[in-house]
Amino acid sequence: MVKAIATSTEFKNKFEHFLNIALNGGEIIVTKNGKEVGRFIPSNTVTSFLSESLLGIIDDDETDYREESLKSKYEISD
Repeated sequence: MVKAIATSTEFKNKFEHFLNIALNGGEIIVTKNGKEVGRFIPSNTVTSFLSESLLGIIDDDETDYREESLKSKYEISD
């Protein structure tokens, strides 16, 4: 959940303020020249944030992948 948007200068000058926002579960978007350059997020959301962005990238079934891997490794053909 985005709680604040700050310029890079503002973020640098008021770091403690933004740190407290992150400690309370908030997310801060940092901008430079009007463009988003980064996000400051709580450490407990980093893993879920990254893993959720990867959902749906691999459509293959894990079993199919294992079978194909074993077939190629041992040159087994049907």
